[in-house]
Amino acid sequence: MGMRMLLADEPRACAKVQTVKAGAKDTDKDAMKGSRRLLPGLAVKDGFTRHPFDAEYGVRTSGLVAGRHLKSGHRHDRHATAYYGVAPSVLRALVKRWRKSGPATSMIETTFVDLGAGMGRAVLLASALGFKAAVGVELHPALAAIAAKNVRIWRTAGRESAPTRIVEGDAVEFVLPEGPVLAFLFNPFGAPVMRRMLKGWKKRRVEKGAGLDLLYVNNEQEHVLEAASGWTRLFLGKVRRSKEDAIADHKIMANQPEGEYASANYEDCSMWRAGI
Repeated sequence: MGMRMLLADEPRACAKVQTVKAGAKDTDKDAMKGSRRLLPGLAVKDGFTRHPFDAEYGVRTSGLVAGRHLKSGHRHDRHATAYYGVAPSVLRALVKRWRKSGPATSMIETTFVDLGAGMGRAVLLASALGFKAAVGVELHPALAAIAAKNVRIWRTAGRESAPTRIVEGDAVEFVLPEGPVLAFLFNPFGAPVMRRMLKGWKKRRVEKGAGLDLLYVNNEQEHVLEAASGWTRLFLGKVRRSKEDAIADHKIMANQPEGEYASANYEDCSMWRAGI
């Protein structure tokens, strides 16, 4: 799929998300209807439960969509895991840990890039933390459209402290911005896509010498990074949710009709630094 940036005002149509069981322009209204039709997990009958983050900020990042329902027509569809918004407390804790790790440059000089951004919760959070810019890359057009609308709402409310954008496209094909980058993954895809993405990063940034760090939440493909050359792991461990996030995520998982996913009070996370 070719890349296309979605402007925030342009209308268009994992809790540890752990498996237990083995381009036309539309109106925002049409996009939301299309997401319910195409993405089981976003309607009340599918167990949809609103996260407090959405209630507080008036955005829409809630819902749990199994990977088998994330079909966009791209060759990487079969490697999609699931859509679920990261717990705000986990992301904030990881960014705080990253800031103490001695990155190449300060946060204000670093671009935050979420690969597999879904509806954009991590991007919204990052845009208010003090980064140079925040970018979300999402393959599924319905999720990308919702993320773009969320960015518009966030910006209108004055919560954006850095330029924020959503790009509809494949993480492997996306070219990282120039300058220091903090990449973010919430276990969006399987090992084949991870390997291709890392290979592309190394090829494109080898001569730039810019800092490249990675925050990885629910790090099921940790072995891919361990086998990749040029990466140093800075942290590996559990990051606990806040009490509010833990209660919310347990409630959301309990409402899933098929009981396909489970939640814990923490996320298995890692942090990496590239020497490429």
